[in-house]
Amino acid sequence: MASSKTAVFAAVVGNSILAVIKLAVALISGSGAMFAEAVHSIADASNQALLWTGMKRSLKPADEAFHYGYGGERFLFALLSAVGIFVLGCGVTIAHGVHGLLHPTQPELGWMVFAVLAISIVIDGAVLLMAWRAVRKDAGRKGLLAYLRTTTDPTAAAVLLEDLVATLGVLVAFACIGLARWTGDPFWDSLGSILVGLMMGAVAVWLAMRNRHLLLGQALATERQQEIRSFLESRPAVEAVRAMKSRVVGAGAFKLQADLDFNGRAIGEKLAPHWQDRFSEDAQAVCVEFAEAVVQEIALETDRIERDLRARFPELVWLDIESD
Repeated sequence: MASSKTAVFAAVVGNSILAVIKLAVALISGSGAMFAEAVHSIADASNQALLWTGMKRSLKPADEAFHYGYGGERFLFALLSAVGIFVLGCGVTIAHGVHGLLHPTQPELGWMVFAVLAISIVIDGAVLLMAWRAVRKDAGRKGLLAYLRTTTDPTAAAVLLEDLVATLGVLVAFACIGLARWTGDPFWDSLGSILVGLMMGAVAVWLAMRNRHLLLGQALATERQQEIRSFLESRPAVEAVRAMKSRVVGAGAFKLQADLDFNGRAIGEKLAPHWQDRFSEDAQAVCVEFAEAVVQEIALETDRIERDLRARFPELVWLDIESD
């Protein structure tokens, strides 16, 4: 969590600085590719500010209005970030590039343009490295692609992908602006704007789809569900797991609902030592007390199961264990 916060904060600061510098140079030079880079940095800074807001709001504890907490805020703001990337980043950048193709003008591609691109490589590369470290720490033994497909923390993944595209975008802009300067043909400058926009669009679509799954309440991974089922079935007091459902409620947090068929014999064996001398008493009174003891023992066993589940599977923040 701390590493994700650091990566997002660094991305906001870095892209804000780059946005100001790139926009100033784009206005001076008239370069479409540099304008695309400026829009790219503005979009990244704005969207990463949304990610930061979502992270902060998702940490609010559960209350009477939202019994399962505010973890979904992270997914909502990450989705808004993806929409912002698509509209502001992809849409504006591609539109500007197409306009440049239809109405070409020769930009002034002096040393300042290349100096800003060099600075961008350094800053975007540093932010990308921080995001990479945050993702690797969270992913553990998982490969990068597996992590991106399954993570329930969209913030670090979003920063990683956005800054990966930002770094690649600078390289594309550098190549296209260089070609435009070398050939004297503004086509290359406009092409760079379009290519940067397409890369941003691809990231936006992926992030939107990933956060859609999380907002809908994605279940635990199949392998994890099987581990939990096996854990429950291994309990002597559990005869069978009749039904089990799960859904994500926050970054790394899930709700689990399970209907258990308790083993009456196992429950009885636990109670037997305390009741073996009572059956000479009034049968009705003994039955009433014994029934109450059975109910209490099932409740205690449910509490033990929930305690052990949380210890074994820490992502299970909310548990709803019922007797079938």
